[in-house]
Amino acid sequence: MYPKKIAADTAKVLQSYLTYQAVRTIIDQLSETNPTQAIWLTQYTSTHRIQDGEAYLEELMAENKELVLRIMTVREHLAETVLDFLPEMVKTGITQANIGHRRQLLERLTQSQPANSTPQVETSESELDLDNPHN
Repeated sequence: MYPKKIAADTAKVLQSYLTYQAVRTIIDQLSETNPTQAIWLTQYTSTHRIQDGEAYLEELMAENKELVLRIMTVREHLAETVLDFLPEMVKTGITQANIGHRRQLLERLTQSQPANSTPQVETSESELDLDNPHN
């Protein structure tokens, strides 16, 4: 297990997700103030990989520097707003989800089956004939 590598990978994913959320926020804002630009950004985002937020911003920089600056500002604001709550929320969410999964697993493991419900294999007559060379 490599905790620092896992933390770095998680940070990169979270950074890209905050980029995605910033883009969504800006598209919502532009839909009210500049619908043409909102449509352009929506189409641009649908044809460019936003999964890697940094690569997305670098590509967008060649197209529209103003939008890149706006996305970076909104993303930074989202990070400042959200990241304080995140560690506890993630820990609590994982703990609660694990409790639910363990409960389901325990219920499945402890379910008793009626005595007459043993699985039976159905065999066709032709299969029986193949198994018995004397027929």
